[in-house]
Amino acid sequence: MKTLLLARHAKSDWGDPSVRDHDRPLNARGTRDAPAMARRLLAEGVRVQHIVASTALRARATADEYAAVFRMEVADEPALYAASARTILSVAAALPDDVDVAMLVGHNPGMADAVADLTGEFVDLPTCAVVECAVDVDAWAELIEGSGRLLRRRTPR
Repeated sequence: MKTLLLARHAKSDWGDPSVRDHDRPLNARGTRDAPAMARRLLAEGVRVQHIVASTALRARATADEYAAVFRMEVADEPALYAASARTILSVAAALPDDVDVAMLVGHNPGMADAVADLTGEFVDLPTCAVVECAVDVDAWAELIEGSGRLLRRRTPR
């Protein structure tokens, strides 16, 4: 059994229209919500072992907050930027097998679609939401659509 956390990046700043989408930073709410969500996960007993993030600035900044709390490095994955559910699940299927609890940090609608494909559950995924899924596999490469079960959905509010 593996645990996969699918996380949407925290709230980003739309204040400067000249900034490319990939380069948008977190806004004030995002910079508050991301570390608070990370501390909440830790306090609730979630023990993330591996974090993979989209290379978009807002996703990477969110992942860095989780990494600071869980005391680890973040692996960048360019394929997670604007990824489809299929791409997200293929990134999960390539995770190292010595990892039992992993987090992917990315974007909607792909993250919500990945939850639906993995668990059959349709969830609303606002910014900084984290969905915890149990995946009934021994190796990540065995992960397929329908192999997961929704354990919990957390939002910053």
